[in-house]
Amino acid sequence: MDIRDFMHGTSAIGSVGAAFYFHPTTIAAAKEHGLDGFRLYFLGRGGVLGDVEARVVASAFGYFEPGLLARMWDSAKAVMAPRDAARLYLECCHTVARQHLGDVEGLDEFCAAAETVNNAIDPAGLALYAGISAEPLADDAPARALQLCTVLREARGSAHLVALVASGLSPRLAHLIRRPDDDKLFGWNDQPAVGEDDRARWAAAEELTDRLLEPAYSRLDERGQQAFLRGLDGMAATFAI
Repeated sequence: MDIRDFMHGTSAIGSVGAAFYFHPTTIAAAKEHGLDGFRLYFLGRGGVLGDVEARVVASAFGYFEPGLLARMWDSAKAVMAPRDAARLYLECCHTVARQHLGDVEGLDEFCAAAETVNNAIDPAGLALYAGISAEPLADDAPARALQLCTVLREARGSAHLVALVASGLSPRLAHLIRRPDDDKLFGWNDQPAVGEDDRARWAAAEELTDRLLEPAYSRLDERGQQAFLRGLDGMAATFAI
């Protein structure tokens, strides 16, 4: 399979890797620790960076209005230490996986393929990916598979932020192009104009993102690619994504 065709076929990583973010199990865990689901999202996802200022987290997340992110981050870390929240978030990932993915076939093979890709990614410049990829992987296949999806999701997200900067497009405008209906959810109240030059830069950033990750995904042969896609498709179907 052509490497770009294969990479584009893995797009469900984005949805599968986020399947536990606001799952009822995760929301319940947040409440048990004095947080709501939104605050655990910020603190749990960003907690791999450590007890840092909100500006640091904003640079790694990329798309949120900075004031919203600062309010969520600062109020959440007043309740729970960021690194503890990051580990709690991964525990939620593992729990959701064990609840839903036990009957998905081919997860061991998926994990082997996904680990090959993950181990080949250079974390330089990819702060959020570097943080989450440093956490130990779960031992059982369902939890390990979903965790790897989450890790690879952060790899593409982090690489895409690098590509946006290199392409001369702000993450704010990129988010408006990619997800125009989610502006208020991400804290934005303004609506800047998007021009054709902005859309061209966004397309260039998408292509550059593929180019940055291509060496890692190229480590898989045809058998590895098929194992990756079978496992990912099985997880996506289970989560009805």
